[in-house]
Amino acid sequence: MDIIPSPASPSSDGFTVSPNSAAPSSCSPTPSPSRYEAQKRRDWNTFSQYLKNHQPPLSLSRCSAAHVLEFLRYLDQFGKTKIHTPACPFFGHPNPPAPCPCPLRQAWGSLDALIGRLRAAFEENGGKREANPFGARAVRLYLREIRELQAKARGISYRKQRKKPQQTTSPTPSHPHSPPPGTSSAA
Repeated sequence: MDIIPSPASPSSDGFTVSPNSAAPSSCSPTPSPSRYEAQKRRDWNTFSQYLKNHQPPLSLSRCSAAHVLEFLRYLDQFGKTKIHTPACPFFGHPNPPAPCPCPLRQAWGSLDALIGRLRAAFEENGGKREANPFGARAVRLYLREIRELQAKARGISYRKQRKKPQQTTSPTPSHPHSPPPGTSSAA
């Protein structure tokens, strides 16, 4: 039960008890979860429901990388990103000039973020880190394949860019996160 301050009808301690919940909480109102935490909870509930609806139903302990991949493919039907097929005349064009019949899919970035949230939620819900199916090699390879496929379809390169090394005035090596000796940050 939540304890809620009620100036209109105080009990002996100045608070009334709400029958809406089962466990007492602190007197200060609990902050709402961050957008990330709320999304992670929604994603976890969606995945849990997917496991329950699976034929036969799956428990979390029996979930494997293959089930995660099956879930990602299932989610593709709800995607909103047009992914051109190699046979499409607009394949490789980032801004096609006309509509085409190519399918709508989940964007790679959305899938990558989803897997990151589910990977964290798995461990928060009692899963062991070493048995986390969301961190499996097969899932990482699938995401990489999706990224490359979508990049080719849109004509966009996803090559990693390396940072240019900073030029230092000192011949002695310094810590990578500290400025070279004898320099100030206000210069």
